[in-house]
Amino acid sequence: MTLLQLMPDDAPGTVLLRTTDAATIAGELAGHGVELNHWPVRGPVAPEDDSDELLDRYRAEVGELCDRHGFRVVDVARLHPSDDPESAARAAKARTTFLEEHRHAENEVRFFAHGRGCFYLHLGDRVFATVCEAGDLLSVPAGTRHWFDMGTRPDFAAIRFFEEEDGWVGDFTADPLARSFPSLDELVAPAQRPAAR
Repeated sequence: MTLLQLMPDDAPGTVLLRTTDAATIAGELAGHGVELNHWPVRGPVAPEDDSDELLDRYRAEVGELCDRHGFRVVDVARLHPSDDPESAARAAKARTTFLEEHRHAENEVRFFAHGRGCFYLHLGDRVFATVCEAGDLLSVPAGTRHWFDMGTRPDFAAIRFFEEEDGWVGDFTADPLARSFPSLDELVAPAQRPAAR
């Protein structure tokens, strides 16, 4: 389920808003030029599934979005849980890179076909932790400071849209802010209940 947790950028332990209501989330984000839409989910995505086949499932939606916004490059970013040490090390390295606050010269547009990930959008003096799940299409305006957490055991497949071949190049801010905020795993962990007496 899509989740938004809103926190002051100087007080990550203070929750100003926490909601799973789709209309509320879309409204809060839209006020900052961020779009959250939904596409139907067309089946599960297994580690052995081909990325081209995944793109084929969403051919109509991908084509329409590319035509409307002028995207010229579309690909699939994906990671699945693995007990293989090399795969786990690659996933950990990728996670570390994305956890640093950065921005891009073009809009960052992602459709989650499988799994989940959290975009932390640093908008003004607030951080909008936006947990996206399968079916969510998020569009973050160019220049927006943000970071992304895929969790300690990544499991997601996202279709990415670019205007240019080098559209993902990140401009890292070197601000350590991101390290203070709850991780994706912490955001989605079930609430701790007091022990029964």
